[in-house]
Amino acid sequence: MFTSPIQLTDVRYNAAEQQFEAAVRVLDRGGRRSYVCAIKAPISMSFEQAAEGLAKQALRRHRNRGGMFSHLSPSGFARRGGRQAFDSKRWLEDVMAQPLTSAA
Repeated sequence: MFTSPIQLTDVRYNAAEQQFEAAVRVLDRGGRRSYVCAIKAPISMSFEQAAEGLAKQALRRHRNRGGMFSHLSPSGFARRGGRQAFDSKRWLEDVMAQPLTSAA
């Protein structure tokens, strides 16, 4: 069985709704999916317990492929063809090496 790594970001407590909220990213072979999760809990709940509840919710939604999510496909960066990277130091050296001419 493949275990999906999980990343929790922007974990916060929403006092008006009395819930912990977070953006939870699940990484698997198909790419990365981010879920916005929330669990009702008192503010006195430990961060570890809240994180565990948020992670369980994200995994359940990920396994069932239900609800709204953001998806990033795995891909490599393609190098742009035809042009080399701009080297400002080399360009300045070339400019300074040119002889001065009058503009008139």
